Amino acid sequence: MSSTGWAKFAYLFGEYYRTSDFWLPPRLRMREWMFIPFGGGTPLRHRAFDDASRLRQFLLRSPPHSAFYSTAYWRKPREYKMVEKEWKGADLIFDLDGDHLPGISDVDFEGMLIAIREQAHRLWNDFLEPEFGFDKKFLQVTFSGHRGYHLHYRDPTIVHLDSEARRELVAHIRGEGIDVGVALEEWQNPDASGWTKRLREGLNQTLQRLDTVREGERKQAKPIIDEMIESMRRSAILSGKSIKRGPTVVEKIAELIEHPERRRRLLNGNWNALGGKQRGDPNFYRNALIDIVRSDRGIVLGGAGETDEVVTVDTRRVIRWPTSLHGKCGLRVSEFPLDRLDPDGSNPFDPLTEAIALPMSKSIKVETTIEHASTRVGEYSIDTNCGDMLELPEGVAAFLVLKGWAKLAPSA
Repeated sequence: MSSTGWAKFAYLFGEYYRTSDFWLPPRLRMREWMFIPFGGGTPLRHRAFDDASRLRQFLLRSPPHSAFYSTAYWRKPREYKMVEKEWKGADLIFDLDGDHLPGISDVDFEGMLIAIREQAHRLWNDFLEPEFGFDKKFLQVTFSGHRGYHLHYRDPTIVHLDSEARRELVAHIRGEGIDVGVALEEWQNPDASGWTKRLREGLNQTLQRLDTVREGERKQAKPIIDEMIESMRRSAILSGKSIKRGPTVVEKIAELIEHPERRRRLLNGNWNALGGKQRGDPNFYRNALIDIVRSDRGIVLGGAGETDEVVTVDTRRVIRWPTSLHGKCGLRVSEFPLDRLDPDGSNPFDPLTEAIALPMSKSIKVETTIEHASTRVGEYSIDTNCGDMLELPEGVAAFLVLKGWAKLAPSA
């Protein structure tokens, strides 16, 4: 973005911070803050604030592109060396990012946000509350301001968990090392949660997709086969295996499930019914199918799907500050009640309306720079064709320009 372009949005960000109500993290004085400036400058770290007025003064001097605070509590947050800050604990954070969902694209922005909101709801509803006994009174739910959601958990009895303990939580949520036998024992229990519920729900969906592999045209089958191969690859990595499975494995499973009785037994929880001994292993296809279903039903945590557990595990991490504006789209990092995560609830959170914080009263002319990206921002539906000239409210124009979907028109 040109200097003229980012200066315009830095000004709008500053006007927002001048009058907005600030949410402040508990134990404010023990938090380190980090700010990314507009224009690509070096991030500013090791800042700390005693109250909202000092934070506001800092923001108004040079409105940042993005603002973060530490998940950790530090005795001396202003110290430059981490060892000298003196760690006293950390919030437990779960970061769900929509652009890492399989088969989901950022260019269908609204669809991506709907899908990742459902994942966040399932994370709490299927795992954190029933499996780990987490209490919602310690939970804060936020829209990340861009492509996902953050769950902040602040139970004082667990803030001192080290990285290894946090890594074990992530491993269970992702299905690493799950005891399939235990999951199958609960198969007939309608109230079962966790991985029993996820495998049961995922199996029928996976079998239907395998039917498409077997019966559909090649152009329909190939994307499904490729995705299932990737699912098996991810599961192998997470389990520390070196097993390689190609398209013939997927096609063979699709052939095996065609038998009505075998399919019925599978759906009743008898995964051994799949049969099909391979490479001397009588459970070869059974395990492959479990890997496909498990990966498909897994929760996407952090930035790189199967390997990035940093946000949850790192006890010295910074996280986007609820109240701040996200410099990659201009939407507000927004807190909202847990029940509004529920996609089937009466009032699910709508970030593309409720997280708009920049003005909508004045217009800006922009030129789109990307083909076939679509979303809704407030009442405006956007479906881009490269080179379109549009006159839009500042809040909508900021979204497009900051995302890199448009640039300011010469007269803007």
